[in-house]
Amino acid sequence: MPMTDSSPVPIGRRRVLIAGSAAAAAVGIGAGTAATRPGAAATGATDAVPAAHAICTLTKQLTEGPYYLDHALVRADVSEDKQGVPLELVLPVVDKDTCAPLNKALVEIWYCDALGEYSGFVGNNGHQEPDNGKFLRGGVLTGTDGVAKLKGIYPGWYRGRCIHIHIKVHTGVTLTADGSFTGGNEIHTGQLFFDEKITQAVAKLTPYSTNTVPRTPLSSDGIYGNGGTAAGLMAVTALGSTPSAGYRGTLTLGIDADA
Repeated sequence: MPMTDSSPVPIGRRRVLIAGSAAAAAVGIGAGTAATRPGAAATGATDAVPAAHAICTLTKQLTEGPYYLDHALVRADVSEDKQGVPLELVLPVVDKDTCAPLNKALVEIWYCDALGEYSGFVGNNGHQEPDNGKFLRGGVLTGTDGVAKLKGIYPGWYRGRCIHIHIKVHTGVTLTADGSFTGGNEIHTGQLFFDEKITQAVAKLTPYSTNTVPRTPLSSDGIYGNGGTAAGLMAVTALGSTPSAGYRGTLTLGIDADA
């Protein structure tokens, strides 16, 4: 039976801030415009992100789930040889008290491929494929602007969960010679989510369309809970005129550095 991450774990006092709609507009992502139209071309979206974000909203963290692996590679592109719709992530990290950018925070992601399989756990969603224990896992350090930029493919799905990306934020890490990291403090664990209209468009494309496992929509997901940006719903902009051209997802995370 495949595992699902349907039971949130206690998180104590650790919290995360996520910028509201005004901050989303400040980074050039128009919520409710290109962000929710699967075939729309990006308009006004750039890689530039302001050095400070004035609006922050306190929200909860979300469960780590059963598929986390230690010693993720420090790298900007996690796709490896996985086929799928291109995805860019632009994730500013800011201090919860001042909304100032958080420098040298390691933003780590991990998620399943188009067939719903996680590296290191291939077979749990009913598909047999090569498993190097590394695909669609990795992280990058933020710069002085507080922004983490990563690339991969749009996630697939597995039984019982909507499409999502897991995320952790660490501070004080030490980079290692093998391309990973060690030490530091884990100050946020959460998940990133996508508008259902975009997911519907992507799900029609190969290789996603070959995934025969029933897909749970965002509205029925027990982790997301219809929480909007407070629960990790990204502002997503099309990178071209068709879904196959890919998307850019943005969410500003305000972190309690003392957690």
